[in-house]
Amino acid sequence: MVEHADVDLSLAASPDAVAVIQPRRLDFISYPYEWSFSQLKDAALLTLELQSRALDAGMRLKDASAYNIQFDAGRPVLIDSLSFEAAPATEPWPAYRQFCEHFLAPLALIAHRDARCGLMLREFIDGIPLELAARLLPGRTRLNLGLLSHVHLHAGAQRRAAGDGAPADGAARKQRRISETGQRALLDSLRRTVAGLRWQPSGQWTGYATTTSYSDVATASKAQLVREMLDAVGGSSCWDVGANVGVYSAIAADAGYGVIAWDLDAGSVEKHWRAVREGGNPAILPLILDLANPSPALGWALEERASFLERGEPDVMLALALVHHLAIGNNVPLPGVARLFARMAPRAIVEFVPKEDPMTRRLLAARRDIFEHYSIDGFRAAFSESFRILREAPITDSPRTLFLLERNS
Repeated sequence: MVEHADVDLSLAASPDAVAVIQPRRLDFISYPYEWSFSQLKDAALLTLELQSRALDAGMRLKDASAYNIQFDAGRPVLIDSLSFEAAPATEPWPAYRQFCEHFLAPLALIAHRDARCGLMLREFIDGIPLELAARLLPGRTRLNLGLLSHVHLHAGAQRRAAGDGAPADGAARKQRRISETGQRALLDSLRRTVAGLRWQPSGQWTGYATTTSYSDVATASKAQLVREMLDAVGGSSCWDVGANVGVYSAIAADAGYGVIAWDLDAGSVEKHWRAVREGGNPAILPLILDLANPSPALGWALEERASFLERGEPDVMLALALVHHLAIGNNVPLPGVARLFARMAPRAIVEFVPKEDPMTRRLLAARRDIFEHYSIDGFRAAFSESFRILREAPITDSPRTLFLLERNS
């Protein structure tokens, strides 16, 4: 759980309060549709562990929302301390369905269908309906006792209850009873089912860090220049956009920055999170993001979940080997790229990859070159509309150039 402190009762929201607690404020809030498979799995297992410990204390989690979990210092933490309530050990867990919809259904779809199924949580912010998950999962998942029980049969029970017009409110639930042994057996079954789900990272970008066009000399030169520019900024927070598996995120973390490492590829983010969790720098939080279609504001009045750009501003952003993907791969004009970067951070370290670079040639191989303004002079002109160039440094043994930029006031 996130740490909290007792504070003065005068801060209470209502006069009948008996205590007021103040949780430690986290630096950044992420959402389940931005998590990798293992992040969602780690959050699920933490939720079950907390529910088990609550039973030991004569309590329970009254909800099991994935939004109650955040990632901090390389581990999941519960941020909603008020999710706990006292409850009889024989009363069914009211958050069982919510747990299955927020955690088990998306994990099963990722494991048995496709990693992109995790993005369904962006549409279904209250969890993926079990009836839909059961339809989408392959038939062989019925041979898995846990998925059969907690997804397929659970969805069937919901359909029958809806058809019978049976009430699903708390009063009806309290009429049922389950032994404490049954409660723990349910949690154990959920735990084993979640723990048994596997997904192996794959995709065109998971090996990108070792298959780029850089020579060893260019690799060392780029790393040195990035570190020098980070040191020149001297901030404490960094967003690495297009981080892949985190080579330069690690450089930023070693320079003293807390890093949010964004990448489009779920496989790369999965590998990055596993490395962080298993002993990498806990100052790094890998997350999934398509910068051409970033997380929007969602929910009631578009205020329940903040958009990508509404969740803070880092001291500096890294955009390394990214601009050519946006400008050529996504047809975004360079001035548009510059304006977005200027909205994101006051300072930016940006790599320009020219047309003669093998990676840019690969993007142009299957399409007509209509990008007449895509050149280093075009880059300077476009980015000068939003930034001033503090430093321009060619990468040794490479046609690429690094820029240190500061947003125009």
